Amino acid sequence: MIRKIIEINEELCNGCGLCAHACHEGAIGIVDGKAKLLRDDYCDGFGDCLPACPMNAIRFIEREAPEYNEAEVLANKAASGNQINNWPVQIKLVSPFAPCFNGADLLIAADCTAYAYSTFHHDFMRNHITLIGCPKLDMVDYSEKLTEIFKNNNIKSITVTRMTVPCCGGLQYAVEKAVADSGKTIPVRVVTIGTDGNRVN
Repeated sequence: MIRKIIEINEELCNGCGLCAHACHEGAIGIVDGKAKLLRDDYCDGFGDCLPACPMNAIRFIEREAPEYNEAEVLANKAASGNQINNWPVQIKLVSPFAPCFNGADLLIAADCTAYAYSTFHHDFMRNHITLIGCPKLDMVDYSEKLTEIFKNNNIKSITVTRMTVPCCGGLQYAVEKAVADSGKTIPVRVVTIGTDGNRVN
């Protein structure tokens, strides 16, 4: 069938791998220092990889290609247990205008929660766009960046995961302040995890 699919210009590609991280389907890999479309049937034609490429080495074309194999892509994700749907995930690094935010259910996680809670990917990251941070380590107020994200995108919901330790309160505060400063009404759910790895609420 003739359909829209990506094409990678290897001469422009610098092999940074950002496109491979941005591809939710596992269609792109780095081979011999260059990005390659590994499976035509894993490319959904939505192009999340395009804005991730700093070299503008990726474009859409229309050509003969097998149909997007959504069932196999989803099966591979389930088998791997990996539920990451965006890159980067650090609040400091993400662009407020990244296309993954539009219409997203957002997970904003304190760094430690993913290590303390054993089924974090399945229970929290699945079907969410994930952002992580630690106000204590980064020594920054995330509220300004988060306000930009909330203002410039249609965020459907926000889940905050935090530990019981006091420093995680800074992350919760930043989210709540950013929602207020954005002028939008976005439902926020806060899940607190104890140092024993169990949910407190």
